Amino acid sequence: MQANKCLDVLFVNPNSSAKAYQDLAKTYSAIEPPTWALLLAQACRSNGFKVAILDCDAERLTCDRAILRIKEANPRLVCFVIYGQNPNSGTTNTIGASELAIELKQNEPDYPICFVGSHISALPKEILSLPFVDFVLLNEGVYALQNLLRTDLKNSLHKVKGIGYKQDGYLILNPPERVVPQERMDIDLPGYAWDLLPYQKKPLDLYRAHFWHAEFDHNKRTPFAALYTSLGCRFACDFCMINIINRVDNNDNINASHSKGMRFWSSEFILKEFEKLAGLGVSTIRISDEMFFLDRRYYEPLIQGLIDRDLDLRMWAYSRVDTVRDRALDDFKKAGIGWLALGIEAGNQMVRQEVSKGSFQEINIREVCQTIQSHDINIISNYIFGFPDDNLETMQQTLDLALELNTEMANIYPCQALPGSPMYHIAKQKGWELPDSYEGYAFLSYESFPLRTKYLSAAEVLKFRDNAWQTYFTNEKYLSLIAAKFGEQERKNIEDMASIKLKRRILGD
Repeated sequence: MQANKCLDVLFVNPNSSAKAYQDLAKTYSAIEPPTWALLLAQACRSNGFKVAILDCDAERLTCDRAILRIKEANPRLVCFVIYGQNPNSGTTNTIGASELAIELKQNEPDYPICFVGSHISALPKEILSLPFVDFVLLNEGVYALQNLLRTDLKNSLHKVKGIGYKQDGYLILNPPERVVPQERMDIDLPGYAWDLLPYQKKPLDLYRAHFWHAEFDHNKRTPFAALYTSLGCRFACDFCMINIINRVDNNDNINASHSKGMRFWSSEFILKEFEKLAGLGVSTIRISDEMFFLDRRYYEPLIQGLIDRDLDLRMWAYSRVDTVRDRALDDFKKAGIGWLALGIEAGNQMVRQEVSKGSFQEINIREVCQTIQSHDINIISNYIFGFPDDNLETMQQTLDLALELNTEMANIYPCQALPGSPMYHIAKQKGWELPDSYEGYAFLSYESFPLRTKYLSAAEVLKFRDNAWQTYFTNEKYLSLIAAKFGEQERKNIEDMASIKLKRRILGD
């Protein structure tokens, strides 16, 4: 290693794609910009630290090649920022992070390694106990990381709130550090370090949108960007662990439901980020907020600002099924939002209410979908098979509802007790078997091991989910819809995607 280190921190986005998505990773899975690496990098350099980003996912780097790049950068600290393409799958991205960190520590043991992300916030002691991890950050890590960088990474560590480290063979978790408060969002999380991302010919051209976001046309998928206009969620569904990165309590029994809440950047601030992306030639953008279509005080000025700027964007955003407002949909469309993602989750109301803590109002999902589509906005419906109260009959009800709604896209997930979620703690209390690897938490991996239910085994859940996915995407009614809306080639593209069969260990493949 060189004696002089000009770089304070290198943010590493690991590559977990091959194991997380199997053959779908080659063409069909999205490649998203590393949102939190971008946010942390911008926050650090706004305070005078020298930073860089190594995106192993976008560049599809092998471990050997990534280690060479780390040596070339020669940072004081190597910070693995571990979140997932799917908002709930930080655990999945720990696959690639662990593989690379193991080899880095073996080949270059003098580089201090730090992990930050949702899985780390869920299980900080477990991650810190790994021999190749020197530091963990205990929530989003904005303040903790900067205070850590103000040390020599060896002395006075006990004074740095919000970190975990090792000392004389002991694991030490310091008292928690706060997350960035609402009133300081624009100041302490001042945007995205877009200029630090790799590209081939033009900015963000190594990133590709979700297949459906590009209307199933591979040529429309890049360049692509994703950003938040808010952080967190006000609700506490059993299956979700999003809010674990808001954690400010080190107790072992803490889960995401204990730190629910939302923080927002100002609309003026976020509009500048959209303008930056448009200036870079990026028009395909994901709004990653968990609950974008929720609070009118925040989304209305942002939507109006996008309309006024006429940036010609192609975007999608999340909405709860019970907060869709008919009068807002025309403006959403004018602003460039062509897709809304709905968390329908389950066809059986009792199953759904149980895992959502009754937070959803009684609504007519069919009418909501019709309302959205009447404004020429496409729908991506999210369904989960294998909730604790699911049986074969209730899962069939979910599939029947999906086929009836026949939305332009459907995400069909097996239920996972993701670390940090209330369901993870429930499963442990019940003694239900959980995955024995990070890969086991990946929805589409060979090792995928979903949660069992009160009535079904993990294998039965996964088999039903995989059959449901095939049923949906080979259904003539669905394929005809795609051909009518997007074209015959797009229908053919979906048929090609559906021909790829996932292999599953617990199903005997």
